[in-house]
Amino acid sequence: MTSAATPPKPVVKRHRIRRFFVRSLLLALVLVLVFVSGSMIWSWRDNRLAQLTTNGPYTADLDSLRKHPLPQWFADAKFGVMIHWGLYSVPGFAPKGTTFNRLLQTDYDRAMTRNPYAEDYANALKDPDSPTARFHREHYGDAPYSDFTRQFDAGLARWDPDRWAEQFQAAGASYVVVTAKYADGYSLWPTEVRNPHAPDFHARRDLMGELAAAVRKRGLKFGVYYSGGVDWTFQPQVVKTLGDYAFLPYGEDYRRYAVDQVRELIKRYKPDILWNDIAWPTGSKRLYALLADYYNTVPDGVVDDRWSTASFGRQVLGVKPVRWGFDQMMKVALSTEEGAGSISTPKDVPHSDFRTPEYTGFDTVQPKFWQQDRGIGGSFGYNREETDADYAPTSELIAELAGAAANNGALMLNVGPSGGEGAIVPEQAARLAGIGAWLRTNREAMHGTRPWTRSSAVTATGDKVVFTTRGNDLYVVVLGRPKGDIVIKDLTLHGRATTLAGAAIPVTIDKGATVLKASADGSYAPVFKFSGGAGH
Repeated sequence: MTSAATPPKPVVKRHRIRRFFVRSLLLALVLVLVFVSGSMIWSWRDNRLAQLTTNGPYTADLDSLRKHPLPQWFADAKFGVMIHWGLYSVPGFAPKGTTFNRLLQTDYDRAMTRNPYAEDYANALKDPDSPTARFHREHYGDAPYSDFTRQFDAGLARWDPDRWAEQFQAAGASYVVVTAKYADGYSLWPTEVRNPHAPDFHARRDLMGELAAAVRKRGLKFGVYYSGGVDWTFQPQVVKTLGDYAFLPYGEDYRRYAVDQVRELIKRYKPDILWNDIAWPTGSKRLYALLADYYNTVPDGVVDDRWSTASFGRQVLGVKPVRWGFDQMMKVALSTEEGAGSISTPKDVPHSDFRTPEYTGFDTVQPKFWQQDRGIGGSFGYNREETDADYAPTSELIAELAGAAANNGALMLNVGPSGGEGAIVPEQAARLAGIGAWLRTNREAMHGTRPWTRSSAVTATGDKVVFTTRGNDLYVVVLGRPKGDIVIKDLTLHGRATTLAGAAIPVTIDKGATVLKASADGSYAPVFKFSGGAGH
């Protein structure tokens, strides 16, 4: 007679579960201790290299930097121009037909080599299956990206910085920001800071100095863009995902290089705007020393919000398996429209003078000044594939300018000149001219104004209306092409109403709406002025 096997006692299972739990907890504690100690060591080493090189009121301390006021000239300036110009302007190619945010949702694993940004040519070229690589083989064979320096330099013989300055001034811009160094690593000035991986990868001609002189001669402010978070000459690996873009590891050689180059830009050109992109490769103490040097050199200068600093944690994310995990989480996060849209507005950092939403803006008055940054088309750099239909209509750009001003912001509109000659293509030039024509009539309602108690309303015909104010004057901008009378719903305005040319406009109140007897002629975005105070 055989007896059945005795089943394991439940207490044995509980002991195994307890041992597993204890071991897992101990492992987690060890990992936390390793991470904390690694972070402390990394920060200690990086902080030791922080160096303040100027004497002045600002020190390498967050509280000190936060005392820097937003300069009045920047708060007054509602419209600026950014220029993406470099070696990528020679081939001028990127696939079009989708936005970057949509691409992240539909083709995340290859998004960075198939995005619509022509300025990313150098990276996309590294992926042999990308549209850019196919275009390059067809037109340039197996020539390396660095060969574009010869064509770029040849084109410079026809580049006229004064012509640029004239166009930007005519467009009504108050400042100009140019890509001193984009992520491809090419420097648009004769830098004395040597790149250990590409020692001669810079302009021989002082393009930054010439442009700074040209725009300042016309009363415009001059700013520099610097790609601090990404430089592909220091990172030869192809960048395909957001994880690659944000977290590929950079060493101390790049950290020193970036700090030294930005200090060189500050010393040589004293930029009114110091516009960093993506992130910053050092820890916070070294960054604060750099920003203090900038403010001590340019007290009325401003810095943007794209200075997220490096850390031990970011280094860990540079490890491929960890970065893979980040990418999987991003795919889930970007699966919704809200998630995809969130990457267009960088999170604010411990210190900045203004925020920089990209291809989007805010619909309410913001407590902190901001600047919408966008291209006229889908690319920042020149893209020969884009036609007139791919560029935003002038009316859309005027609406974004007026909407930004109404919500305590500004519009920085990018142009992408072609080749070393820096030709601004007719389609982009037409948009600049259109904005300039509108501002010549309506600049009073933009420059130097501040937000009102509310930023917008709607007319009876569905046109959006935005408001700005200066002193006791209220400016009413109708973002449409109204004809005849204009009825602003749910708003009661008082005071003397005129056009900006001074012609009186009769006003009546009807059932809580303000009626402007304006005889509007269908011109886009007419502006009306209420003097002597206005009510709700």
